[in-house]
This record gives sequence, structure tokens and C-alpha cells, in this order.
Amino acid sequence: MKREAPAAARNRAPIADVLAAELPDKGLVLEVASGTGEHVIHFARRFAQLTWQPSDPDPEARASIAAWIADAGLGNIAAPLELDASSADEWPVQAVDAIVCINMVHISPIAASEGLVAAAGRLLPAGGPLVLYGPWLEDGVETAESNRAFDASLKSRNPQWGLRNAAWMDRLAASHGLRRTNRVEMPANNIMLVYRKV
Repeated sequence: MKREAPAAARNRAPIADVLAAELPDKGLVLEVASGTGEHVIHFARRFAQLTWQPSDPDPEARASIAAWIADAGLGNIAAPLELDASSADEWPVQAVDAIVCINMVHISPIAASEGLVAAAGRLLPAGGPLVLYGPWLEDGVETAESNRAFDASLKSRNPQWGLRNAAWMDRLAASHGLRRTNRVEMPANNIMLVYRKV
């Protein structure tokens, strides 16, 4: 049942270091596209004052998340929700204090990002963060060769996938009442973008 992703083991600590400066002191954090479940376990251990709500559209991923939760024995993680960001006009949560989304934007149709940002605009309180992690294209910044190859590989697997432009995400966020407040360069040519509800 439990799945493992080598990248999750490598990037969870650097991501958590950034989250330490961005997450609220208390409240509910929704993780969108939780994948294997390894990230949310690490975060729940490090940020025990927060309640974590994992989610994923894939039933096998949710089974993996549930297995990780059962093994961890932590009391601050809820059962994984079925959530497809691209198709859910009304999400199965009414309000959250923060949203974290790791490695989804480029491995999903644009509709998933549009749904994610629209939900952030609805669900977050004023000042609440939407934290995005992954590879991005940026105007005026040379794209690493590894990211160009990754982008081509993604598009060959699914034409609706591919690296997104950070300026496009800025505009999308602004249309839903969010403003970018941070950009952090991460290992392996990844970037964390933080948006907050205005």
C-alpha cells in the first residue's frame, strides 16, 4: 500500500525549512495532490501545532497516504480526501489557514492550477498562504537544461502537462485576490512560490 518517491525523501527537509517561515502558528493546512503521503508525514512531525489535511484524486495515492498515516501514529493528520483540483467547483473543505501544493502544477492540465488558485481565493483567510513547489519557467531567467528536457518529456507524455511560467501564475493568482510574497530557489532547479490572500 505504501508508496515511496525518492524525490520526496530528498526535498522534504528543504521544503519544510521554507514552510517554517510561511505557515501560520496554528490552524488547518490543506495539502493538494499529496501523492505518496511522505511529505505530509514529515510536515506533520515538524509542525505538530498544525492540523494537516492531505488530498489526492488518485485512489491508489490515497491508499498510500492512509498507510503512511497509520504507520506514523500522529494525531494531527486527517484522513486523505478525494480532491481533483481541476474538476471541483466546491471543495470538500469549507475553510483552511494555508494550502501547500508540491509538484502538481507541471504534471496536470492547466485546469488543475486554475481550480487550485480559485479555491485558494475562496478558502484562505486574509494573509493566508498558498505555497507552490516545483520547476518553473521565468521571464528573463535562463531555464536549466535539465528543466528543458523535463518539460519536453512531460509534454511527450501528455500535451496538457508542462512547466508553467511564473508570471502566468502571478496573473492567475491576482485574478483570485492573491499576491506573490516570496520566491525561494530550491535544490535541483526547483522554486517555491508563495502567494497570500490580499
